[in-house]
Amino acid sequence: MSESRIPAAYMTPGTSSFADFLTAQSPELLPGHHPVPANLGDIAPHGTTIVAATFPGGVIIAGDRRATQGNLIAERDMRKVFPSDEYSAVGIAGSAGLAVELVKLFQTELEHYEKIEGTTLSIEGKASRLSALVRGNLPMAMQGLVVVPLFVGFDPDSGTGKIYGYDPTGGRYEQTGYSGVGSGSLFAKGALKKLYRPDLDEATLVAVLVQALYDAADDDSATGGPDLTRKLFPLVHVITADGGRTLPDAEVAAVAEAVITGRLQRPDGPIAELEGGR
Repeated sequence: MSESRIPAAYMTPGTSSFADFLTAQSPELLPGHHPVPANLGDIAPHGTTIVAATFPGGVIIAGDRRATQGNLIAERDMRKVFPSDEYSAVGIAGSAGLAVELVKLFQTELEHYEKIEGTTLSIEGKASRLSALVRGNLPMAMQGLVVVPLFVGFDPDSGTGKIYGYDPTGGRYEQTGYSGVGSGSLFAKGALKKLYRPDLDEATLVAVLVQALYDAADDDSATGGPDLTRKLFPLVHVITADGGRTLPDAEVAAVAEAVITGRLQRPDGPIAELEGGR
């Protein structure tokens, strides 16, 4: 009988982690194993900014569309928010090419686990798997190709949305209420600090996140604001007990246009109510 075309490793029961399998069989395919010249991070396109916030029964993640390369705009319509499975999503900031590659590997990791184990990972397990992938990119991060994701998901055990932030070494940190990542996140989180409340409904929270991205674009040149001319608007993904869904462009456009109209009257944006409504 002729030799099988499929290597024995592919037919042998093993780990439920696709990343571990790839490390053993074809490590050169992993994002962090590509040799790169020094200082490539200075010229590689970078993507920013991602924001996320929870509301009763779910979580929303949103991202702008701009990628920069030094002082140039490399992409105006980059996609930075990706569903990782039915009940989770990940937003990317940092080196754009590596970040997209890492997200694809993460999507495969979750799908592989489900096929092998016959069940899905817990939200904490998903966050942990992403942490390991980010840690695996550390050699590239040391060369300037940093990837820092923002992970969100719905936890069926508690019936709430969860947000996890990361550092370049793979450190994982659960966030409360809202969070952001990327060069414009400082300004976006400043806007969220004054506008966010844990009891906001879904529609209101979408508007708040778009306001935050607008403020980020107002002060950070690497963050792209709503572009009415090119009809480019933030990507917004909502996750609840019913699963995840990316809002249609027309729906986000209506919110963005309302935000821009409001800024014509009040350039600094809406003012948060003081305690007692004063």
